[in-house]
Amino acid sequence: MARIIPGAEPWSAEGGEVGALVLHGFTGNPVSMRPLAESLAEAGLAVELPRLPGHGTSWRELGRTTWHDWSREARAALEILASRTHRRLVVGLSVGGLLGLHLAATRPGLVDGVVAINPALRLHHHPLLRFVGALKHVLPSYPSPTTDDITLPGVSEHAYDRVPLAALHSLLELQCAVALEDVTAPLLVMTSRTDHVVPPEASGEVLARVASVDREQIWLERSLHVATLDADADLVLARTLAFAERVAGAHRRSAARQPAAHEA
Repeated sequence: MARIIPGAEPWSAEGGEVGALVLHGFTGNPVSMRPLAESLAEAGLAVELPRLPGHGTSWRELGRTTWHDWSREARAALEILASRTHRRLVVGLSVGGLLGLHLAATRPGLVDGVVAINPALRLHHHPLLRFVGALKHVLPSYPSPTTDDITLPGVSEHAYDRVPLAALHSLLELQCAVALEDVTAPLLVMTSRTDHVVPPEASGEVLARVASVDREQIWLERSLHVATLDADADLVLARTLAFAERVAGAHRRSAARQPAAHEA
């Protein structure tokens, strides 16, 4: 295994009855989500921030993984979180948001809410995307066109500067595999008005296709794709905390309305 980039290690924190699974994006690593994860923990949430397989080391290692590997790691972290919490939300950036939606569709009993930040249901058009399935056999990687899509100077998510085509092809498969119509959990989508990685319209498609009754979109006017490290980071945190409280509160109220066993 390649050496882990400093700061890209997985991270977790003990907390109360509400937990947050925090997921980074494609070619990125926990660096992009660590400040948000730490702030959620400071607010009292239990947190799991995994490093998805192939990330935070080298692009060659990422090229040997698929979305199934990333999903398994996210699911394992969610199950760890479920062992010590009563309510859980998944907070994901880009492909992390997509994985969060996949978990909500396939593990509805473990996911009580999803916060998807610039969810990567679609990517901006690139000439390679149409042919990536064939090109991955002859072209291992290409230079990343959108490393550090952040307005703030000097801020970096330490993502790879090259994109492995085999992993990119698997990401395109994940986009087709997520059963959005099976997502019923409350959903908060935060969308950067300007994003050079994911078109903002992708958020609208997510909101239109899910079955969630409770769904909301927040526009981020001052940030690019990596909004968790950008000028709207405080807004992302505030809205995530408010969403977590609302979801947990709704469950508490629902439990209070249930008749006691001797009353049933």
